[in-house]
Order: sequence, then C-alpha cells, then structure tokens
Amino acid sequence: MDRTSAESCSSSCNGRNFCSLWSNLCDRQHLALTVTWPFNAFDTTRTMRHAQKHVSRETCVDEDTAPPPKRFVPKRDPGPQLDMMSNYTPLDLFSLFIDRTAFSHLCSNINKQAAKNIAKGKKYPWTMLEETEFHHFLGLVFYFCLVKLKHIIDYWRRDTFFSIPFPPTVMTRDRYRTISWNIHMSDPDTDVENDRKRGTEEHDKLFRLRPLLDTLTAACKSHYHPKQNLSTDERMGSTKAHTGMTRYMKNKPTKWGFKLFVLADSSNGYTVDFKIYTGKCKFTRGRGLSYDTVMSLMDQNYLGGGYNLYVDSFYTSPCLFKDLLKINVGACGTYRDQEGMGTIRWIRDGPIVFVKWMDTREVSVCSTIHPAYTGDKVSRRTKDQAGRWGTKHTPRPNPIIDYNKHMGGVDLSDQLVQYYTAHRKTMRWYRTLFYHFLDIAGTNAFILHQEISEKRGQKVLTHKQFIEELTAQLLGTPIKSPPAPAPAEHLPVAISNQEDPDRRASYGRRSCAYCRQTENKKMSTPWKCQKCDVPLCMILDRNCFLKYHSVPGNRLDSDLATKA
Repeated sequence: MDRTSAESCSSSCNGRNFCSLWSNLCDRQHLALTVTWPFNAFDTTRTMRHAQKHVSRETCVDEDTAPPPKRFVPKRDPGPQLDMMSNYTPLDLFSLFIDRTAFSHLCSNINKQAAKNIAKGKKYPWTMLEETEFHHFLGLVFYFCLVKLKHIIDYWRRDTFFSIPFPPTVMTRDRYRTISWNIHMSDPDTDVENDRKRGTEEHDKLFRLRPLLDTLTAACKSHYHPKQNLSTDERMGSTKAHTGMTRYMKNKPTKWGFKLFVLADSSNGYTVDFKIYTGKCKFTRGRGLSYDTVMSLMDQNYLGGGYNLYVDSFYTSPCLFKDLLKINVGACGTYRDQEGMGTIRWIRDGPIVFVKWMDTREVSVCSTIHPAYTGDKVSRRTKDQAGRWGTKHTPRPNPIIDYNKHMGGVDLSDQLVQYYTAHRKTMRWYRTLFYHFLDIAGTNAFILHQEISEKRGQKVLTHKQFIEELTAQLLGTPIKSPPAPAPAEHLPVAISNQEDPDRRASYGRRSCAYCRQTENKKMSTPWKCQKCDVPLCMILDRNCFLKYHSVPGNRLDSDLATKA
C-alpha cells in the first residue's frame, strides 16, 4: 500500500486528519462510500469510489490481520510493590502516599501561614499545630465524608435532636475552622519569590501545590505497578474559583473545575499518574496538548513496554499512535467522524486499523492492537416491519469490545473518589486540590488493600469499611466504641412505696416535669429519677427519662420539679 497520504496526514494531530486519511486510503484502494464531514470548515459531502474492503450488513467476509502481539515487559512485576507477608492497616496504606515527612512539612507550613495571617490582622486564637492534632483533623475530614451535612458548623450544633455528639469530643468547632483556613502546602516565605515571577516563563502556577503534589505522584508510581491495560482521560476537581486554570467541560458530570489528565489502571481504577492543566502553554514536542499529555504520562523508563493504552477522541491521532508504537505501546481510541448507515467498514494503514461501526449510532475507532473483525456478534432488540420486537445478532468489531472493557479505568477511579469525597468549598483554590489529593491517597490506599487481600486470600473490606477504619485510626479511637454508661446515681425508681401490687401503678403518681415543661401537658407517671427527684415518664412510646438526661442544657428548675 502506498502510504504517502497516511504519512502526510499524521504530521499534525487533530480530528480532521482522520477524514482526510480515510478519504485518501479509500481513493487508493477504490473504496466507495459517502462521508459527511462533521467539522466546522468542512461541512460538505464527498463521494469516494467503492472498494473491496467493505463488510456488508449481513455478512463479514473480509478478514483482517492484526499486528503481531507485543511482548509485555514491565519494569517491575505488576501489582502492589510491598512486602506481601506483612500486615497493613488502612492508616499504614494511607501513610504510603502522605508520609510522615509530608505531615511534618504540612504542619510547619500551616503554622507559618497562621502566623502570617495573624500578623496581617486576622483575629483568632492560634496554638502550634502538632502532627497528632493534624491526624485528628484529617480524621474529621474523612468522618465528614461518611456522615454528610451541608455545612461544617452543623457538626457542632447542640440545640436539636439532629446534633451529632462525636466531633465536639475531638476538637472544638473554632479550632477545626482555623486549621482549615490555614491549610498551606508550600512554604509561605518562598511563595513571595514565586509570585514575583508572575508573567514570566519561570513562574510556577502550581507552586503552592508542589511539595505535596510531587510527594503524591511519586508515591502513586512507587508503591504500585500497573497491569497491561491502561486508560487516559480527564478528571474534574470541582471549583468555580477565578483562576487561569479553571475550565468548563459540558460533557462531564462536574462541569466547572480544575482539569486533571489521569493515567489509570483499567482493571481496578488505580491512579498511576496525573497532570494538572495550567492553561495555554508551549508544547514541548510541538504536537499539541493531547499528544504531549499522553507522551508525558506514558513514561517508558517507569512503565516498561508492551502496554495497551485506551483513549477517547480528544487524544486519538495517527501520529500519536505511531509514536506510541515506536516505544512498544499499543493504543486504541475513538475518533470524531460521521457517515450513513452501515454495519462495519474498515481500512488498514500498516499497523493502524480504522473501523466504523453502526450500532444505535455510529462509532469510529482507531487501533494498533486489534484486527478489525474476527466474528464476534452482539444481540440487539429491534422492531420488524410489522412493529414486533425481536432479537437481532449483529457483527461487532474487535476494537469496540476491548475499548468498552478497558477505557473505563479513569471513570472507575472517579467513581471510587466520589463515593466518599473529602471535597468542600474553600476560599483558596489550592485547598480544593489539597482535599482532592486526600481523595486520591484514600482511594489508592483502598485499591492496594484490595490487591493485597486478594493475593493473600484474606477478607477484603468494602470501600466504606476501609474509610471507616482509616477514620478511626487517624482519630486514635476504636471504631466500635461502646456507648457511655449512664451515671449510676441517675436511675428510675418508683415514686410510691406501696407494698400492695394492685396499688403500685395508680397510687402516688405525679405529673411528668418534662412533658409539662416542653409540651405544656399534664401527664401522670409512677416513676422519678432517684438522683434528681424529678418525676418523668418512662413508657414505650414516651421516654422522658432518657430525653431529660441526654439532651444537653435540658435541665428543669428545682421549683418546677417541686410543684409537680
């Protein structure tokens, strides 16, 4: 096959080249089909001559040969890079990603930031933050992931039966808020030097994230080596902060926020590496954002060779796929195109096969891994001409099968992150990403727990159970804490000392002080508190004794108790 046209098309990396490449290849192989060009400047219809490599609607007679399979040679054995004979608690696994050194630097920078804010006139008390207290702070952050309320201050409410008693026992509301106001990942003293470089090439937009960002990305790659199938996609960190890095993506569930380019293991959703989009910049390889992003994430020195990468239409391009193939990495991804009805159409250009498949809508896929079609079929419910529903078996291309199976690695990672996310609205953009870093660390720690437990044949905790254990260990408290026993002197006793069993329930009854105080009702009761000497109801559907002693601030005047 003459590949001059294909080489010229792969010189730049945008979706328009696929239509050009398809057109040129069809002309050279005498293909006949009509393609509608979906791009803004190319809304014309071009007709190309029919060819032999066309798979009809009913049969698939043309065979395709995939490139020889690549030898999978990872740099390390895929899976957790830990001692499989050791026992790891959830806190041990979480500390792999945010270690003791990172905790120490965070505490130091938070203390410096608080001192700086107080010097500027902020009026709140501050005591030096120690690592143990910061553990408790993070424990509350994960506790709030599990017990969700709309506002942070709601966790410290004491005036309703919706009150939650646990957070006030860890730290006061004001202490929690002052720590969260001063979260700072970089040294505040060096921030000033970086800010002076604003507008120059030396300015680092991610400087305030850099210490923890570098620690986390290094740990993600250090403690786990991915399996053969990987996927790359965008992830959004929710915020509407006015920064040059905030983006809008209408097709994402989270439409406004920071855009992260994520490389994930397709088998379990482990975040292998990620890059934060900082806005328009010069591309180091001169091939555009999508090309540079993928090539920077696919670090051959770390990964090794023989991997399969699945991407969406934002990244797919002939030049990217061919350059990945040069470093022994196969690729498969969708691309933007449209045409009329037809079950399967495909063309091969050396190692790259272009496939168009008409299902409920048209899907266009490009791959350096698969043959176009090997006989697989899929069932679809359709109506016949009489309007009756039936089942029809239609051919399905091989690239589509594996793309659907492996492309969801980043989506799975996003799903795990969103189940118990630490995200909260903040006044500073970098604190939004700090909480997202906690989500990545917690999710990756859970995936490591899954992998280790499965290999050792042990019981695997659910995601919720893992976060609960991690929260309890950060707070330094057992997860199954027994309820606090009631004071021994506060016990219900009978008001009357009647010895006659027939008279005990009716003689000596007094009005319940709690009912009279709260509902202005006169309800008689034979019970009182031994310590308080206050008559209180204690029946199945009205336990005033429990309410009186458990609700903070709910104490009655001695005069009222005496009058009752």
